[in-house]
Amino acid sequence: MLPFKYTAATIGFFLTFGAGTLLAQEDLLKGWETNTSKSVIDIEELIPGGPGKDGIPAIDNPEFVSTDAARSWVSSKEPVIAVEYRGEARAYPLQILIWHEIVNDRIRDTPILVTFCPLCYSALVFERRVDGEVLRFGVSGFLRHSDMIMYDRRTESLWQQFTGKALIGDYVGTRLKQINSQIISFSQFRNSYPDGKVLSRNTGHKRPYGNNPYGGYDDINNTPFVKTDTKDLPPMEKVVGVKVGDAAKAYPYSVTSQENIIHDTIADTAIVLFHIKGARSALDSTDISASKEDGSTGVFERAVDGKLLTFEMRSGQIYDRQTGSKWSITGRAVEGPLKGHRLRPVTAGDYFAFAWMVFWPETERYVPE
Repeated sequence: MLPFKYTAATIGFFLTFGAGTLLAQEDLLKGWETNTSKSVIDIEELIPGGPGKDGIPAIDNPEFVSTDAARSWVSSKEPVIAVEYRGEARAYPLQILIWHEIVNDRIRDTPILVTFCPLCYSALVFERRVDGEVLRFGVSGFLRHSDMIMYDRRTESLWQQFTGKALIGDYVGTRLKQINSQIISFSQFRNSYPDGKVLSRNTGHKRPYGNNPYGGYDDINNTPFVKTDTKDLPPMEKVVGVKVGDAAKAYPYSVTSQENIIHDTIADTAIVLFHIKGARSALDSTDISASKEDGSTGVFERAVDGKLLTFEMRSGQIYDRQTGSKWSITGRAVEGPLKGHRLRPVTAGDYFAFAWMVFWPETERYVPE
């Protein structure tokens, strides 16, 4: 939301004193066709986020270019949302998503929904077929807990981006099926998927792609609008949020960036978390290519062919101890006896701590031994 140049302080002031008072609550959905008789939240929880309905335009007809063609305008460490699905790999640069927040796309015969909420740093991908119907989504202009509220154009039901859950409208009770994705650097995507495709800047809209309209927002010392228990973490610290079934766990960047590799067990599933050098932040400098380097993360099951692997860093690269094979941030063995094998991804992502914990308050916080 808020797709113009706002400092972190201005964003907080606007959400606190401006947006919430722009409209009387009874007028929030005036002109909408949303079935408000079906709701799992109070409508008063919705806050206008600046531009109104479709004020931030979703990309409905995405075009793609090769990784070689994209090198002229995506720098090597710029962050992209990497999606590998049914044998195809696509990169969605955050320099584009930061201005559009939603891409209605299709991989083979599966309609997908690629989303990014800058205020939460939440990049999530879903299937957009519900009960046999293919839905197209737009940006509603509303926020809840600082997270984007999406709407489908069929019924104008309102959906929470962070959870993929319908909150108000005919689709209440429905949750979109999530597709695994990662935020990694463009060079890491290019190396992992040389035949992959990259979302083009030819979006049908004129925007200063490459610029960040939220300059300075990604600052651990900032105070977000949302107040929630962040388990003694700074609310604006990034965490790797992991879900296995109903179990949720948060791994603070202050720990993962130092340990690089963490072996853990969640809900009886043995996992490994990687955090290595790679992607820059999309929300630091006004020039994304000059932003601070956050690194790239990936979370996977540790079992390969029924055997548990343990991993270690050697000269900045990931190796397993059992075979000495070298692994990429995308969970792929690229050298050694296991070359060609892949780790199974676990549902995970990178988020500001306040966002992860307001939506998953039961989450456990990882503390190193």
